[in-house]
Amino acid sequence: MNNVLSRIKGTVIVSVQAMPSEPLYDEKCMAAMMKSVLNGGAGALRVAGVRDIKNAKKLSNVPVIGITKPNKIPSNYKEIVYITPTVQDVIDIINAGADIVAFDGTQRPRPNNEKIKDLIKYIHINKKLAMADISTVEEGIKAQEAGADILSTTLAGYTMESINSPSKEPDFKLLKELVEKTNTPVILEGRIWEPQQVDRAFEAGAHAVVIGSAITRPQLITKRFVFRGGKE
Repeated sequence: MNNVLSRIKGTVIVSVQAMPSEPLYDEKCMAAMMKSVLNGGAGALRVAGVRDIKNAKKLSNVPVIGITKPNKIPSNYKEIVYITPTVQDVIDIINAGADIVAFDGTQRPRPNNEKIKDLIKYIHINKKLAMADISTVEEGIKAQEAGADILSTTLAGYTMESINSPSKEPDFKLLKELVEKTNTPVILEGRIWEPQQVDRAFEAGAHAVVIGSAITRPQLITKRFVFRGGKE
């Protein structure tokens, strides 16, 4: 497990995901996108679902972060757990071959009354790394106490508990506080659009950086140009 941690240190991890309703969700399209970002130097991949995790493992030997999420993000997404919510989801991800299992690491209620420690226990039994997607410093500390191997700022601004998180840039304040207040590797993820933000993240102590939309979501990239920064 430590080998995987060392391999992703200082790298840019690319999140290659699409919703089933989007054109790029086609299996061949997703595989081509993965190949493209690997050719560009991605140090690891973050992908959703058994199909794409298996394909990611076939394409390269870089570490793969796996998650599950619903086919359609619910309208009340700020209030509920929907990223790898259950132990069964963890089992599916591990069986698909993921090296790191990412899950909602907030303190919100989970389905079947399961707890974060339940997920982490199963992840560790299978000798995989547990990555907690959190939105606040308090959640990060609690996730570390539960045994998380990695903390990620993925959910900053996407929960009711983090409504004051910046809406148009990464939450560097959260990154800095997590680095200072925990001894767990911290990954910056969310609203990264400029190379300078990657530099700033590493200067602040990030273990790695995950970039998604700015690289792999053409419709959002296009909107930034067409609507001058997304202002419709």
